[in-house]
Amino acid sequence: MHFRDEAALARIASGVIDRTLPKSDWTHAGHFAFALWLCRHRPDLTEPGEVRVLISRYNEATNNPNTDASGYHHTITLASMRGAADVLASFSNDTPLHFVHAALMESNLGNRDWLLEFWSRELLFSVAARKDWIEPDLGPLPF
Repeated sequence: MHFRDEAALARIASGVIDRTLPKSDWTHAGHFAFALWLCRHRPDLTEPGEVRVLISRYNEATNNPNTDASGYHHTITLASMRGAADVLASFSNDTPLHFVHAALMESNLGNRDWLLEFWSRELLFSVAARKDWIEPDLGPLPF
């Protein structure tokens, strides 16, 4: 999914923040739209505790319980936020965010399984990784 303008990314981010985003829009591309928008426009909300609260509350509002097997996943979220921040930093501050998002989605991060290059499936999808940051076991993140 590619967004055609900055407003489209802002709609995703504000929808998560105010818990009105339709669950069907909370896709892999939507997660990165949210991450990029936060990094550029609300860096105060990119701290791990802030992101956890925002996404957990959004999940609850969309009937996606935050349990040991579903909902918020801390390791995936923080790795994705780091990846988004790294991609964003490679562009000038005046580059339209939807262009940055398109580049991110065309990179390795656009592959839904990108994290499995760094974490074994067992570790990444463990309860421990869902609840807290767990370092990769297959190799360090490149950012």
